[in-house]
Amino acid sequence: MKVEKSAGIIIFRRQNNQNYYLLLEDGLGYWGFSKGHVERGETLEETARREGREETGLEDIQLKEGFKKWIRYIFRRDGERIFKLVCFFLGEVKTSKVTLSFEHQNYRWLPYQEAQQQLSFKNTKDLLKKAQGFLSLTKKKS
Repeated sequence: MKVEKSAGIIIFRRQNNQNYYLLLEDGLGYWGFSKGHVERGETLEETARREGREETGLEDIQLKEGFKKWIRYIFRRDGERIFKLVCFFLGEVKTSKVTLSFEHQNYRWLPYQEAQQQLSFKNTKDLLKKAQGFLSLTKKKS
């Protein structure tokens, strides 16, 4: 089975004392986060930032130190089973104007509960729950 490694980023912004998460809809109608393949010589963090910029047009992404989560899944491409590993980071932005790349057809900024309902897959819902928990803990410490 072929193995692919990617990195992604859960992008959020604070508004009215609440976290709003950026969800992207791909060409198949699935909602998730920005992610993509690691290019030669790139670190996982660099890939996550680059993919975030390329897919959303957001330039001011600041990674939150201490958040790094992996998801894994199997999918099929052209009849071949592929084992996918994706490392996700958490990134905050101040801007909200998104410019989508050709890879996505829609986006939404949603508060946590609405984002949970919009996400298409259980693994990304679990990931969002971890991100929200992380932000809640770091907010209490500050």
